[in-house]
Amino acid sequence: MVRIEDRAKLEYDLSLIEVQNTGNNDTMILEGLVTSQDAAGKINLAPMGPIVDASMTHLTLRPFQTSTTFQNLRQHPFGVFHVVDDVLLIARAALHRLDEIPPTFPAEKISGSVLKDCCRWYEFEVTECDASSERSRLEATIVHSGRVHDFFGLHRARHAVLEATILATRLHLLPEHEVRSQLTALASPVEKTAGPNEREAFALVCSVVDEWYRAKSR
Repeated sequence: MVRIEDRAKLEYDLSLIEVQNTGNNDTMILEGLVTSQDAAGKINLAPMGPIVDASMTHLTLRPFQTSTTFQNLRQHPFGVFHVVDDVLLIARAALHRLDEIPPTFPAEKISGSVLKDCCRWYEFEVTECDASSERSRLEATIVHSGRVHDFFGLHRARHAVLEATILATRLHLLPEHEVRSQLTALASPVEKTAGPNEREAFALVCSVVDEWYRAKSR
């Protein structure tokens, strides 16, 4: 059985592209996808940006306590973080447009699921949980990692889609004119450098934005 994250707006780390004080100059925020499961084994997929360092031996996850990921990791403190280069998948997951979880295979060292089409995966165990605020802080240790395929490479259109996706999760926070202005600017690298997946992903983001403002105006 599978379950798609129904609170992607809250799950998605809205600060992925912002400068942050992580407390260590050697750390950064790495964007990716997390699979987790509840006590009954139902799988959830959510975009997330944990704090990491170059060694990739530890993750700091910061899901909201209302999120399915947080609830799952409290029940079953194991999950898989994926590095992917499929921005269409990230956009669908973040914007509630994913009908089913993509194909997976069993994790090797934990009870969990790995996306078959990821670049790299990191199986983790949550070792500490700070739930003193609405946004939790989960410290996790990497217990195993693996590789499926090479990262495709730096790609302006994919970065633009990622920026646009994050923007589309902030519609309740930003004025429409600012959202439209940023989408116009992001359309340029998509038009110049995108492949079919990136064009579809950017069109999806724009469609979600249009739908949101139409609904708001009713």
